[in-house]
Parts: sequence; structure tokens; C-alpha cells
Amino acid sequence: MKKWFSLLMASVMVFALAACSGANESTDGSEKTTTWKLGHLGNEDHVWHKTAEKFAELVAEKTDGKLEIKIFPNEQLGGETEVLNSIESGTVDMTISGETMQNWAPEAALMAVPYAFKGQDHMKKVVEGEVGADIESAIKEKVGVTPLYYHMRAPRNLTSNKPIETPEDLKGFKMRVPNVPLFMDAWKEAGARPQVMDFSEVFTALQQNVIDGQENPVDLIHSAGFNEVQKYVNKTEHVYSWIYVVVGNKQFEALDEETQNAVKEAAEEAQAYGQELFEEENAKYEKALKDEGMEFVEVDKEAFAEAMKPAVEKSLSEEQLKLYEKILESAE
Repeated sequence: MKKWFSLLMASVMVFALAACSGANESTDGSEKTTTWKLGHLGNEDHVWHKTAEKFAELVAEKTDGKLEIKIFPNEQLGGETEVLNSIESGTVDMTISGETMQNWAPEAALMAVPYAFKGQDHMKKVVEGEVGADIESAIKEKVGVTPLYYHMRAPRNLTSNKPIETPEDLKGFKMRVPNVPLFMDAWKEAGARPQVMDFSEVFTALQQNVIDGQENPVDLIHSAGFNEVQKYVNKTEHVYSWIYVVVGNKQFEALDEETQNAVKEAAEEAQAYGQELFEEENAKYEKALKDEGMEFVEVDKEAFAEAMKPAVEKSLSEEQLKLYEKILESAE
């Protein structure tokens, strides 16, 4: 019995190790298929997920099936930080992450700083230029993941039941912000009364007048149904940001050069595909909000930027401040 039990346990261990390796021999034993697991927080209808599906399709095609990417949306493999930790341990291979990576690489904080960017064109210039390269290098070195392609994110706007055109209109204005200290400090500096609140609680808080407003991109304003409890979308566009699709350094470096190049090609094509989807979705959500009765208000962005700047500069380290100043200079 002991002999049979030992043989059984040995067989189980061999099977478990094979399952964790991420590589499986084909039926004829001549080829191996490597499988990468990609976990992210978007749902199946989100631009990130649709683009990831396209990327997986392109990778399979360009590597002749040698590399397969399995996608797990809706935080099936865990939250953003949890998945990044799982990539390090080797149980997950890929994820979609942004400023959360500042927990490892402080440079990543620059991916979402109030009024760092003048608009999408400026942000694109930064992401694809020297500063973007510096941030990518820091992420690769300190987080242990390699950025493959990126998604632009819709700018964050302030909603309210009265027009907010200048910082002076924020006096006494109670608003929800996510648990990002920089956001809290920036809005407080501008004159508002910000408070941290879970996103799931915001609709009821607005409905019951616990808060007067909140700030989010148009896609989330729409999906949360804030049009039912808010009249105005004030186009503060205070945060432009982007997010990377990343793979573990070890996983990427384990590929041969030909397969690495195929992945890079697929990433470049997925980037263009995702950008088209992003632009279509933004226009769709803005139109939907207008159709549902929300009014879009033009604001004095320069005044808001100046009002928030002291809080932004105070929150950044010396190293981060240098990158921030480079970003501002690149807009000139």
C-alpha cells in the first residue's frame, strides 16, 4: 500500500508541475504551445477586453499557434495588485495596469496626474516619447513586467446639479473622489469639499444629497446611471491617463526571438485596433448622456489647473517632479 501511495503522489506532483509550466507538448511531440493567462478588471463589453481578444487572435496567427493567450475578465484572477503579484510568482502572465504600479515604480504615478496633459494629443506625444520610455523602463525594472501596448483612457469630468465653470463655483461643494490621496488634495486645494467613497455608494449618495457631485470619465458616468441624479457634466477634463497591457519579464524573455517579434507585431496592431474602438466608444457615451438629458458645460480649465497645481507639486517626490516638469515642457 505504501508503494502504491508513493507512486500515486509522485504522479500527482508530475502532473501539477506540468500544469504550472505554461508549456504543453503537441500530440506529435515536435512542438510546444506556450499559454499565457491574462487577467483584468474590465467586463466582456469593455474596450480593453475586446482589444485583448484581438491581440490574442493576432498572436496565435503570427506564432502559428505556438503562443496562446487565455483572457480572464471581471477580476476572475484577482484585483489589479493581486494579479501583478501573481505575475511575479508565475501563476499569471499578463494584466492591464496603470498608476497602481507606482506601488513598485514611483514613476508610474505620472500616468494620472491632474492637469499634467493638455489633451489626448499631448498625452500620446508623452507616452510615445522620452518620458513614456522612462516610465516603461522603470516599470520593467521595478515591477518586473514588460509593457506591450497601451490604452488611452477617457478624461475625468466633474458632474453636478449646477454649472461649475470656475474654482470659485466649488465653494462648499461636497464631492466624491476615489481613494487617491492626490485627487483628494487637488480638489481640496481648488476649493471643494472632497470625500473618499466606494464607487458603488455614489449613486445613492447623490440621490440623497449626501454629496453634490463626483468625477469620472463619460463611460462610467453613463454605466452608473448618474444622468438620473445629475444634470451637468462640467468638462474639467482634469485627468488624462493611460494604462498598459503588460506581461511578466520572465515570461516574455522565455520566448525565442522570432516569437518575441511576433508578439511585438501583434501588440502594435492591437494598439491601433484599440484606439479606434476607444474613439468610437467615447463619442457614443457622450451622445448617450446628452440624449438622456445631461448638459455639457465648458469650464475655465486653466483656472482649475492653476488652483490644483500647488497640491500636485507638494505631493510629488523630487524624482517624480522632474518627470512632471518634462511633461509640462513637452506641451509647449
